[in-house]
Amino acid sequence: MKEQKKRNLAAALRYDGSRDAAPKVIAKGQGIIADKIIELAKKNDIPIKNDPELVQILSKLDIDEQIPEDLYRAVAEILSFVYTMNSKLRDKNNLSS
Repeated sequence: MKEQKKRNLAAALRYDGSRDAAPKVIAKGQGIIADKIIELAKKNDIPIKNDPELVQILSKLDIDEQIPEDLYRAVAEILSFVYTMNSKLRDKNNLSS
């Protein structure tokens, strides 16, 4: 039996508290598109959180669609992760300056 490779799935969120009521899906895709989203995030030092269950749900939303209220808690955890990673990166850059 041939082993089937699991296809990557990715979703990107944006949140600007000054203009958005909630985070929005700004990119999503599977396979090559997901690989490109991940590659661009890495290239631009955007933190990546691996959460297969959440990305499954986010991938069902439309581009520019705000996340539904029932996902606020899960996305808040991701935003907390991102803010922590950004803070660590800033601290690291300040130390090396």
